[in-house]
Amino acid sequence: MAPGFNPVDFAVPGFVLLVVLEMVWAKRRSPDAYEPRDTLASLAMGLGSTIAGLLTAGLVGTVYIGLAQYSLFEVPWAWWAWGLCFVLDDLAYYWFHRTAHRVRWFWASHVNHHSSQHYNLSTALRQTWTGTIALGFIFRLPLLLIGFPPAMIFFCAGLNLIYQFWFHTEAVRKCPRWFEAVMNTPSHHRVHHATNPVYLDRNYAGVFIVWDRLFGTFQPELDDQQIRYGIVKQLGSFNLLWVAFHEWIGIARDVRNAPWGAKLGYLMRPPGWSHDDSRDTSDALRARWQALQVPPPAE
Repeated sequence: MAPGFNPVDFAVPGFVLLVVLEMVWAKRRSPDAYEPRDTLASLAMGLGSTIAGLLTAGLVGTVYIGLAQYSLFEVPWAWWAWGLCFVLDDLAYYWFHRTAHRVRWFWASHVNHHSSQHYNLSTALRQTWTGTIALGFIFRLPLLLIGFPPAMIFFCAGLNLIYQFWFHTEAVRKCPRWFEAVMNTPSHHRVHHATNPVYLDRNYAGVFIVWDRLFGTFQPELDDQQIRYGIVKQLGSFNLLWVAFHEWIGIARDVRNAPWGAKLGYLMRPPGWSHDDSRDTSDALRARWQALQVPPPAE
């Protein structure tokens, strides 16, 4: 977020209250939902992300304000403009989020959010420290070039982030069918955080699940596929610096050791890609799983 009014700041007390309430619920209904070291790591990542955002907000704000003079139109501060900006911002978020899973450079920043093997409201606070370094803010530049004011874009982005907090929970199983059809929900987002091959790289939506339905990345939660949370290669550590930077370290190691013709691939190809096919991408894992689901031909 850029300098100025940030709605997320006002939502933080509500976040904390909901985490506490979910902890009370989990103690009685789902004792394994919270693990103290994991929760502390998530909270520390959230605090570090806030500090990193404050340190880089001026830079991002300067970029947006500087580019605003080249916008094609001048969108007014009208009620309809706020609604349109919110919807288009969510579309921009969908493509950022999808890219963050499909391009390793962006995944190195986003993987922090997926690194917990638990799924609860504190997981929502497990945010990156390196989002600006990864250039994630460029995905909202089209809104700026259309002519939406930078402050409107930043405010809508904050509302988007606030909405995403509540569905990081197992306390809510299913919402009404009409709501599940249009909006992102706990059920949809549990799928997104799963490591099961059938669920990998699905349900990228921020607010509106219709983007996944439209672009072919939707996957419902299945009764016969119990979700396993985390990342394909689990961290195995609660060390905060390792949580924050392990994928950047992995990229540096791979680029250093790779042949010259493969170095760029370790930056721009999907996570799990390797020049010698010694690792598996999510597509390879899903294809292997799907092959096992096909029954043998009848004799």
